[in-house]
Amino acid sequence: MKAVVQRVSHGSVAVEGEVIAEIGRGLVILLGVGPDDDEERARALARKISLLRIFDDGQGKMNLSVQDIHGEAIVVSQFTLYADTRKGNRPSFTDAALPELARPLCDRFAALLAEQGVPTQTGEFGAHMLVEIENDGPVTILF
Repeated sequence: MKAVVQRVSHGSVAVEGEVIAEIGRGLVILLGVGPDDDEERARALARKISLLRIFDDGQGKMNLSVQDIHGEAIVVSQFTLYADTRKGNRPSFTDAALPELARPLCDRFAALLAEQGVPTQTGEFGAHMLVEIENDGPVTILF
């Protein structure tokens, strides 16, 4: 699995002009699934992200997790994180998991994140989405 985690003051996802997910302070997680990924990896990543201390404490230091601040998350499936750009100018996505594996694992990751105490919404798998990310910091962490 690959994840781009962004600390946000606001985030939303719209499909065909309709907002389907929206949060205030929290995390927008762009999630890519590879062919060898499984629930164990999803569980470990959800735990790691839920405990990731990237929010400021009272002294302005990044010491608090999304759980600590009672923040929320949006998980957006993004197979393009597996782009291979080594040859030519058109990226290849053959390293990304097929939808039959990726869709349920993205859903499971979101559920596991919610089980960690982080209210979690999702984008729409396979849809053309407009993702609004108001990155706070900016803070962006790659997994």
